[in-house]
Amino acid sequence: MRTLPFDYAVRNLGRSPLRLAMSVLGSALVVLLIIAAGGFVRGMASSLKQSGAADNVILLGAGSEESIERSEVSPAVASIAAASIPGIRTRMNVPHVSSEVHMAVAITATPDTDSSLQTVVRGVTPTAFAVHRQVQLIQGRAPNPGNNEIIIGALAPERMGLSAEQTRIGSKVYFDDLPWMIVGRFEASGTVMNAEVWAHLTDVQVASKRDSLSCVVITLDEAELADVETFTVTRTDLELIAISETDYYDQLVSFYMPVRIMIWVTAVLIALGGVFGGLNTMYAAFASRAREIGMLQSLGFSRRAVVLSFTQESVIAASAGALIGAGAALLLMDGLIVRISMGAFGLKLDGTTLALGLAAGLLLGVLGALPPTFRCLRMPITQALKST
Repeated sequence: MRTLPFDYAVRNLGRSPLRLAMSVLGSALVVLLIIAAGGFVRGMASSLKQSGAADNVILLGAGSEESIERSEVSPAVASIAAASIPGIRTRMNVPHVSSEVHMAVAITATPDTDSSLQTVVRGVTPTAFAVHRQVQLIQGRAPNPGNNEIIIGALAPERMGLSAEQTRIGSKVYFDDLPWMIVGRFEASGTVMNAEVWAHLTDVQVASKRDSLSCVVITLDEAELADVETFTVTRTDLELIAISETDYYDQLVSFYMPVRIMIWVTAVLIALGGVFGGLNTMYAAFASRAREIGMLQSLGFSRRAVVLSFTQESVIAASAGALIGAGAALLLMDGLIVRISMGAFGLKLDGTTLALGLAAGLLLGVLGALPPTFRCLRMPITQALKST
C-alpha cells in the first residue's frame, strides 16, 4: 500500500493553530481527569490494604465486623486472651496484645469552634507500637496517661483541617470540650493510620465516658487465626469475633467500592464529553478538507492511506496533549491528600495510573480521527474535488 509521508501529517498540524490548540487542550484535560481518577482509586485501595498486617488479628464485639468504632469489648479481654491463646508474639515477656478505643471526633484549634471534619482518635497503650509496626515515632515522645497528651500522624493536620503551625509540638487542640497537648508526631506511610491521632487509652476512655474497649489487636507468632477463633467460640461470655487485620481492611475496600465506581463513572462521562467535543472539532476541520481528500485519492493514494495519515495527525496532537496532561498531573496531583471517613490518603500516580492516562489520550486521538475521516471518504471523488 502506497502511504503518505509521515511529515505530511506533521506539517498539516500547523495549518490551523486554533484547531491544534483545542485538540491538545482537550486531550490534556481528558488525560488529567483519567489520571486523577486512577490515582484516587489506587491510592484509596493501597492505603487500606497496607494498613493491615498479615499476622495481626482483631478481636471485636459480636456484630461489629464492619465498624471498630461501634464495637464494645470488655477491658478484661486483653489479659484473658494473652493468658488463653498460646503462640502470641512476645518481647521481654510482654505479649503483643493492644487494647484500643477508636472514636471519630471533630478536632479544632480553639475551644467552642465547630468543625464538620471528623478525625479518628485512637486510645492506645505503649504495646500498640509493637503491634502496629508500620507506626514510627519520628518526633517528640509517646503520650503519658493522665495529662491529655496526643501524638499525630503525618496526614492528621490535613484530616483535621489545621495548619502546620496549629499542630506543632507543644500546641493544644480541642475535642470533647477538653484541651489536648501535642507531644509527638508519628508516621505510618501508606496507611490510614497516618491520618489518625493517638492518645493514651485511659485518657480517651475518660474523655469518651466509656469503660469498654473498641477492640483488642493481637500479633500472632506460632498461633494461627484458627486458634484465636477457637478462643472466641469457647469464651461465649465475652461475645467476641476474630478477624484478621488484612481481612478487616479488605472489607473496607469493598465497602468503598461504590465510591470508586462513582469516581470512574464520573471520569468516563466527562472523558466522553471531551471525545464528543473532539469529534465536533475534527468533523468541522476535516469537512473543510474534503477537496484535499479527493485530490489525494485522485493522485492514487488509497482510502486506507488517507485514513492512516489523518489518524497520524490526530494521534500526534492527542499524544502531545496526553504528555502535557500527564506532566500536569505529576506536578499538581502526585501525593495530593484526599480526605475520607477513615482518615486521609495521597493520590497514587504510579506507572499503571500514568499508563492508563496516556492510553486514554492515544485512544482519544484515534477516535477523534476515524469517524470524520470515514464520512469524508464516503463522498465521491468528483464531488469532493468540487467542494469548497
